[in-house]
Amino acid sequence: MECETSPESLAAQVNDLQQQLVQTTAQLEKYATDLNRSWERERERGQQLEATYQQLQTYARDLKVAYDAEKRKSDELEQAHYTSLLRLNRAMRYKDDESASHIERLSYYAKAIALHLGLGEAQAQMISSAAPMHDIGKIGIPDAILLKKGPLSAEEWEEMKKHPALGASLLKGTPSPLLETAGKIALSHHERWDGSGYPQGLKGEAIPLPGRIIMIADQYDALRSPRPYKPAFTHERTYDIILNGDGRTLPQHFDPRLLEVFRDVHQQLATIYDGLHD
Repeated sequence: MECETSPESLAAQVNDLQQQLVQTTAQLEKYATDLNRSWERERERGQQLEATYQQLQTYARDLKVAYDAEKRKSDELEQAHYTSLLRLNRAMRYKDDESASHIERLSYYAKAIALHLGLGEAQAQMISSAAPMHDIGKIGIPDAILLKKGPLSAEEWEEMKKHPALGASLLKGTPSPLLETAGKIALSHHERWDGSGYPQGLKGEAIPLPGRIIMIADQYDALRSPRPYKPAFTHERTYDIILNGDGRTLPQHFDPRLLEVFRDVHQQLATIYDGLHD
C-alpha cells in the first residue's frame, strides 16, 4: 500500500519552496541592482569619454588653426628673405658678367642632377631654388677685380677667393631651410673632391652634397659660356673636359658619383643650355 503524504508534510514542503523563492527573488533583485549600478557607471564613463573626445577634437582644431597661422607667417618670412636675397643677387649681376640666363640654367642643371642621383623631389627642388645664391658673395668683391678682363694677380686671386665665405655670411642667421641650403652652396661650391678647392680645402664627403652638385653644374655652364679669357666650348668638348680633363679642369675635382650622373644626363644639360642660351 502506498503511503499517503500527510497534510502537515505537504505544508512543510510548500513552506520550504516559498522560502527558496523568497531567497531567489532577493538574490535576483540584488543582481538587478548591481547590474543597474554597473550600467550607470559605464554610462557615466561613456559620457566622460565623449566629453573628453569632444574636448580633444576642439583642441585639435584649435591647434591646426594655430599651426596653419604660424606656417603662413613662416612661409611669408622665408619668402621675404628669399625675395630680398634675389634682389641682392640681381644687384650683384650688374657688377659681374654672369647673366640671368646662367642663373636660370644652373637651377635646372642642379635639379636634373639631383633627381638622377636619387634625391627626392622636395630635396632636389630645394637645391634648385638655392642655386641662384651660389655666387652672391661676389657683391663684396671690388669691381676692379671682379670686372678685370685680364688674368688676376696672386693678390687679386686671393681677394676673389673670399667670395664663398662672404656669401655664406650673408645667408646665415635665419632658420629658413632654403637659405641654410643656399649658405652651404655659397661656401662649398668651389671645393673639389680631391681637396684642391677653396676656401676651406674640403675633401670628398666633407663637402656638402648641394655644393658638390652646384660645382659640377657651374663648371659645365662655365665651359659652355664665353669668358674674357676663353671662347664658348661646344657641348662635346665640355663633356670631354669634365670626364677626361684638360689640365685645368680634372675629373678628380668632382664627386665620382656625380661624374656617373653627368654621363647619364649630359644631353639633358645640353638641352637646358640651348633652350636658355643668351
